[in-house]
Amino acid sequence: MISRPKKERDVSSQRSAENTGVFPSMNTERIRHNFETVQRLIAEAARRSGRSADAVRLVAVTKKRPPESIRALVACGARDLGESYPQELWSKIEALADLDVSVRWHLIGHLQSNKVKKTLSKVRMIHSVDSLNLLRVLDKSAQGLSDPPAVCLQVNTSGEASKHGWTIEQILSDAASIAACRTIPIVGLMTMAAMGTTAETARPSFVRLRELRDALRLLTDLPLAELSMGMSNDFEAAIEEGATLVRVGSALFEGVEP
Repeated sequence: MISRPKKERDVSSQRSAENTGVFPSMNTERIRHNFETVQRLIAEAARRSGRSADAVRLVAVTKKRPPESIRALVACGARDLGESYPQELWSKIEALADLDVSVRWHLIGHLQSNKVKKTLSKVRMIHSVDSLNLLRVLDKSAQGLSDPPAVCLQVNTSGEASKHGWTIEQILSDAASIAACRTIPIVGLMTMAAMGTTAETARPSFVRLRELRDALRLLTDLPLAELSMGMSNDFEAAIEEGATLVRVGSALFEGVEP
């Protein structure tokens, strides 16, 4: 978790009334501090793994955050934004359509088949392709698209029953069927560590994903360059184990008023 700054001054007079649409300047300053801190920690972890800082991309998770706070984050330099729920993703894209800069939207949560068509045209990456059936639906739906979004295959490396995704054994068994999907770009793998883990106890999940990626490369002949792994409490460990995409939310909004 990122460190907190010095005691903040009283900003009660700056706080906007409910539904005014005005974002407190204190929040903007805090978001900038958080964003810069996370970027620094990413760069340091990348160097520890023998890579440059630009080898790791920050996906800023904006679920449950109002458009005003997302605007502040984009103003700090965030360009990759992640949402967990398709309906919330759609509404955020509409609410932020007037941004002065181009952003790339990522779906990082579960995607139902009946929401595929509307989602495909709105995102640059889907991290959470959690079954062969969903992959096939995406592959079929992407036919005719000139620039379909990339996808990562979600693997349940922690073994938690509550998590979506292939088991390691299942995805290896499905390797030939995965390779047969030729329309949707399959660019990598994604995982989440078990609930309640620390950065160090989460590390084995990241190691398993990296090793699985290496095995699937041989079985599918896909490059699988992306490893989407690591969240606010463990992204540094994930980077040290090879993450190329980290999904960070709470660390970016720590100390920010709702």
